[in-house]
Amino acid sequence: MSLRKSLFYGFLVLIVLVGQQVVNRDLVEGVPPKVHGAVINNKVPWEGAIEGPGVIYFWASWCGICQSIQGTMSDVLAQTPGMTVAVKSGSNEDVQKYLKKSELDWPVVNDADGVIGDAFGIRGVPTIFVMGPSGKIKFTAVGYTSALGLQLRLWLAGFE
Repeated sequence: MSLRKSLFYGFLVLIVLVGQQVVNRDLVEGVPPKVHGAVINNKVPWEGAIEGPGVIYFWASWCGICQSIQGTMSDVLAQTPGMTVAVKSGSNEDVQKYLKKSELDWPVVNDADGVIGDAFGIRGVPTIFVMGPSGKIKFTAVGYTSALGLQLRLWLAGFE
């Protein structure tokens, strides 16, 4: 590979890494904020839903990338304690219709006005928080996340 190509690819990697830092800079770290919200589909109460390892997944019904990782998130939520937050996706009824249409069986808190997302520093969806055994946030992912990448984060979060 020529020096010019190597420099070009190195520059692209640098841009991606800097971009990730910019996107993640406002995301909450450590212990997730206390959130008061009703789980609209009666799965579990938000308070105490995740005490220890688990995930909090922020998504939106209008988000194409969120739709592309629904299968991955369904698999993760079937095996790992977690909660999802529908960000600015309409009324509780709108979100429930979307869940039914998409055949999703997730515990969901509706964040119709974006207040919960603001508390977590969310700037875009999808955003995933992975907590370790202590309940502290160990990893975040913004944008598309592969099943392998998410499983790796969950596995690594177990080492505290």
